[in-house]
Amino acid sequence: MVNYPLASSTWDDKELGAIQKVIDSNMFTMGKYVGEYEQRFAEFFGSRYAVMVSSGSTANLLMIAALFYTKHPKLKRGDEVIVPAVSWSTTYYPLYQYGLKLVFVDIDKDTLNIDLVKLQAAITDKTRAILAVNLLGNPNDFTAIQALIAGKDILLLEDNCESMGALFDNKQAGTFGLMGTFSSFFSHHIATMEGGCVVTDDEELYHILLCIRAHGWTRNLPRENLVSGVKSDDPFEESFKFVLPGYNVRPLEMSGAIGIEQLKKLPDFLANRRANGRRFQELFERHPYLSIQRETGSSSWFGFSFVLKEDAPHTRREITTRLLANGVECRPIVTGNFVKNEVIKYFDYEVRGNLADAEYIDTKGFFVGNHQYDIGKLIEELRVLLS
Repeated sequence: MVNYPLASSTWDDKELGAIQKVIDSNMFTMGKYVGEYEQRFAEFFGSRYAVMVSSGSTANLLMIAALFYTKHPKLKRGDEVIVPAVSWSTTYYPLYQYGLKLVFVDIDKDTLNIDLVKLQAAITDKTRAILAVNLLGNPNDFTAIQALIAGKDILLLEDNCESMGALFDNKQAGTFGLMGTFSSFFSHHIATMEGGCVVTDDEELYHILLCIRAHGWTRNLPRENLVSGVKSDDPFEESFKFVLPGYNVRPLEMSGAIGIEQLKKLPDFLANRRANGRRFQELFERHPYLSIQRETGSSSWFGFSFVLKEDAPHTRREITTRLLANGVECRPIVTGNFVKNEVIKYFDYEVRGNLADAEYIDTKGFFVGNHQYDIGKLIEELRVLLS
C-alpha cells in the first residue's frame, strides 16, 4: 500500500501568518492584499493587468461577460465559439449563459488539447472566437493556432486554470489570447483557499472586469476609466452607481494575502513538478499498454494522465480499482467527452467533425496527481503497480 493523494497542502507558517495579518486588520473583504497580489500576479506572468476573483470558474464567467460590454462589443448572442470537447464544465457554462453557440471540436488523445487539424477544418466565416484550454498543465501549440486565425476576425481566449506556469516558446500560457484565466483552488499549482485570476493587456477589458467583478458599480474603477468616463470626486456620489450588469465574485482579503506568499513559492513548486514530470516520462514513455500525455512546450504538469492502448490487457475499471485499493487516488481525464453529459440539452451547440479521441479517452483515460515536492519514489512505486 502507498499513500499517493491527488493533491496536498502547499501551506506552512507563511500562509498562516498572512491569514493572521488579515484577522488583525479586521478588514476581510477585498482590499490592499488583493491589490498587491494582482500586481505581483501580473508581473509574474508578464501581463499588464490581473483581476483576482473568487474562483477559476468565475474567472471564466467574467472573461466571457466582459466581451459583451466593450464600446464596440466583441461578441453578441448567437456568435459561434470553438471549444475542445474535453475540459472542465465551467469552461463551457459562461458561453451557454451568454447565449453563444458552442462548436465542439475533438481533442488529440496524445496532447489532450484541441486537435489542430480538426480545428482548422472547423473554422468558418461564422467563427468569432476560439477558447483554447491548456489541459493538465500542457500548453497548446499557439504558433499553430495563431497561424490558423491570422487575418481573420477571430478572438483567441485561454482557459489556463489547470496549467499555471506552463510555457510555450518561453511565454506564459494564459497570456497568448486577449484574456486568460487561472485557478488557485486547493489542488492546483498554488492555493488561495478558493480563487482565480483573469489576465489581459487590454485596458478597456481590465476596467470592465473591475466593474463586473463587484456588482457592476463604479466604486472600484480608476477616476478616469473606459467604462464610466470620469468619476465624481465625491465618493458619496460613486458609492452605489451601477453601470454594467455585474456580479459579486470578489475574493476574500485572506485569499489575496495567502496568494502573495504562494507566488513567492511558485518557482520552486514548478521546478519540482517538472522534475517529477521528467521522472514520470522516463518510467512510462515506453509502457507496454499505457500511453502518457505528449508534452507541448514546457508543461507545468498538473497531473499525470494515462490512456489505455488499443490492445491493453486490462480495462480501465480493473486498473483504477487496483490503484484505489493500493492507496493511489485517480480520476477520469477531466470531464471526458463533455458532449455526453446530460447538461448539454440546455446548450445551443454543434459538433463539428467527429469526437473520436474525446470518446476514446472518455472510456480509456485516467490521471493521478502531481505535487509541488519530490515524489520520485511514489512514481517508481506507481510504475511497479502498473507493470
